[in-house]
Order: sequence, then C-alpha cells, then structure tokens
Amino acid sequence: MNYRIVGKTLGIILIIEALLMIPSFLISIYYNQVDKYPFLFCILLTGAVGFIMYKIKADKKAIKIKEGLAIASFGWIVLSIFGALPFVLSDSIPSYVDALFETISGFTTTGATLVNNVEAMPKGILFWRSFTHWIGGMGILVFTVAFLPVVGGFQMFKAESPGPTADRFVPRIKDTAKILYITYITMTLVQIGLLVLGGMSLFESAAHTFGTVGTGGLSTRNASIGAYNSIYIHMVIGIFMTLSGINFSLYYALFKRRWRDVIKDQELILYLGIILASTILIALNLKANLYENFGLALKDAFFQVSSIITTTGYATTDFDLWPAFSKEVLFLLMFVGGCAGSTAGGIKTIRILVLLKLIKREVQKIFHPRAIIPIRVGGEKVVSNETITGITSFFALYFFIFIVSTVLVSLEGIDFESSITSVAATLGNIGPGFGFIGPTRTFSGFSAWSKILFSILMLLGRLELFTMIALFVPKSWRNEI
Repeated sequence: MNYRIVGKTLGIILIIEALLMIPSFLISIYYNQVDKYPFLFCILLTGAVGFIMYKIKADKKAIKIKEGLAIASFGWIVLSIFGALPFVLSDSIPSYVDALFETISGFTTTGATLVNNVEAMPKGILFWRSFTHWIGGMGILVFTVAFLPVVGGFQMFKAESPGPTADRFVPRIKDTAKILYITYITMTLVQIGLLVLGGMSLFESAAHTFGTVGTGGLSTRNASIGAYNSIYIHMVIGIFMTLSGINFSLYYALFKRRWRDVIKDQELILYLGIILASTILIALNLKANLYENFGLALKDAFFQVSSIITTTGYATTDFDLWPAFSKEVLFLLMFVGGCAGSTAGGIKTIRILVLLKLIKREVQKIFHPRAIIPIRVGGEKVVSNETITGITSFFALYFFIFIVSTVLVSLEGIDFESSITSVAATLGNIGPGFGFIGPTRTFSGFSAWSKILFSILMLLGRLELFTMIALFVPKSWRNEI
C-alpha cells in the first residue's frame, strides 16, 4: 500500500471540500445568520488540514487497485468527518454523532434525517445540507479525476462508480469524468430554472434540485415536497428524479445521436417498465381504497414510485398511511434502485436484469443440460463470468448485511416494520421508510449505536459494499506480488 499517495490524495479531497463550503458561507453572509463564523472556521480548518496532507512527498504517484479502494473509502469518511463540523459549531445539530449521521446521509444521497424542525435551521446550513447531495451524487472522486491531474484516476473512478462495472465513454478516463459532470451540471441548471418558473424561490429551487439530480431527498421544508401545493412542482421533481436514475452514459449516446443504443438498452427498458407498472398498480389500489380522484392518485403514485426506486426519498404525501398493497410495492422497490452509472443508489436495475436472465438460463438448462447459454445484455454484449460472479456475490452479501443489521436494530425494541425498513432505507440510500421512520418522522428516536450502524450502512450502500469491505482483508495492506 502506497500510504503517501493515499494521504496526498485525501489532502486534495479536503481542499476541494473546503472550497465547496464557500457557497454556503456566502449564503450565510447574505442572510446575516449565525452560521457564517462556523463556516469560516470550517473552511480554514478543512483547507489547512488538506494542504498539510497534500504536501506529503510521494515518490510513487501511481494509484493502483489497493490505493484506489483506500482513497474511495477513507475519502468518504474524511469528507463526512469534516463536513459534519458546520452542523455542530453552528449548534444546528449539537451532537457530533447526530451531525455525522446527517452529513453521511447527505453525501451518500440517502436523505435520512434526524432534524425534527428543518425550517428552523440557518440558511447556510440548509444549503450545505442539500449541497452535500449534489457533491455525493456524482461522487467527489469523479470530480477529482475530472478537474485535477491524478495518476491512476481510473482506479479511483472504478472504486466509486455505481454498478457492477465502470465503463468509459471515451478512451481517457479524465474526459469521461468531465462528460459526466457536464451532463450533471446541465440537468441541475435546467431543473433549477423550471422550479423557479413554477414559483419556487431560487434558494429552495437550488436546494431541492441538489436533492433531485443527486437523488438525495433532504428538503428545506418539514413536509418535504408536500409543502408545495403545486402539481407542476411535483411533476417537475418527479420527472427529474426518474431522469437522474438513468445511466448517464445514455445521455452521452443521445448527444452523439446514437438513438439505437438508447432505445434498445435493456436496463433502461426494465427500469422504466418497473416504474410504469408500479405506478399503475399503486394508483389503482389508491383509487379503490383511499383516493376519489384517479388523476391525483396517479400523480402521487408516480412521484413516490420515482422517489423510492431512484432512492431519492422525497414525499408529497404520507405514504405510510397508504393501503398495505401500495406499501408493499414501495418496499419491494427499495431493493431495486436506479440504473448503473446514475446518481441513484440501491442494488441497481442492471443486477436485477442479470439475475432474471440467470434464472431463465437455469430453467433452460433443465431441458438442455449440455447447452452453453451465454447471458447477454443489450443485444450482442455478453456478460462475463467474472461480472456474473460479482453480481451473485453482491446479492449474497447485500442480504446477509441486511438481515444481520435488521436483527441488531430490533434489539432496541423497535417493531418489525420499522426495523426492517430502517435498514433497507439506509443500506439502499433511500431515506424514509415506514412506521417509526415514515415520511413524516425522523431517525432521531434511535440510540447513538443504531445511528452509527446506520451511518456505516449508508457508506456501504454508496460504495457498493465491496469497496469498503475489501479494506478489512489483511492482504490489501501488504505489497502486491
């Protein structure tokens, strides 16, 4: 392990974080609120520590697999440790454990919150809280690779990328990272403009856009998006949540006019098919049991389906009061997630697709035991055995962690529904769940130990399990043979 290059790169990440705190500091100055001095101190402290680490001399600057994993894992941890300081120093969240939970929830785009009265928080803190979604949505390492000279950037990009594989759009990984961020920034600016046209203030438009394109879900209002009695705003956010859950490489394909690549993308077809089917089923169930207006039922169903499958976590209504069937559909969507290569969390639709094809192949082999049947995704593209093994291992590890964590949380005496959905919501980076952590409630009632567990689950979910777990393998710390 090249510890020097790891420390040096972590220093770069801290310097970037200090710079990214400046907009929140400027907003706190503009509104003349109590958080301006805490932000100033945090910017100076984070920048100073980052500069000291950056000055570490590293003879070997190449980043290999082990260094990439270490930078990805420790990068997110260090980012959260310093990112939590403004909450504590401004007294917005006095407990550091709670502030760390809130910060990790922001950076991992989970959207789970401990704050019971969000609207009482200072403007700068509210902006930082939402901005962490935008930073974490595309990934701080992708930003580092895109705009700074890093040797071995692909290992960092690969360690942070969501999905079973990390694909390049173009030969140079730096150019791929730039394309991702250009797309990301464009979507952000377009949505902010649309929300402003809908009557939302510029501040709140930016904050909610950060949570939408970053698929985070932390709102500036206690009632989340339900605070805005506007079908237009609900639909804009619902549509952009859906768009943010699509593989960003498809937007580049559209830009290059490769329509065939988009239309025949099997992951996209399955993703949109699940959204359509779930929306119709829930809307019909709501119309039969709760709503008189089918159009309103359809609108709320689409918004919540889009919110849960993309792991955003915004809400327009208290879906914890919905009929059992609708809640069960939403619960199942917690285990789907968006597309690989998107800002959404969860298991990812591509893994579900490959799993379904594996099941189909095993059924076919009952009748043709000697047949060699490759798994194909997207026409002629054959999924390698290495990728299939990785996907099946991911499912096994995901549900092992899910079951063990649910048992640990239940030791607090929390009911089964709340225990199981709180773990699903944090491990899948979703945010709200049912019961004790429904859309109108928060995670504040859990003990400090459970909050630490949830924080670990959020990091594991964002880094796709193996990135962090690989660091605990002793061989990863020894020199490569």
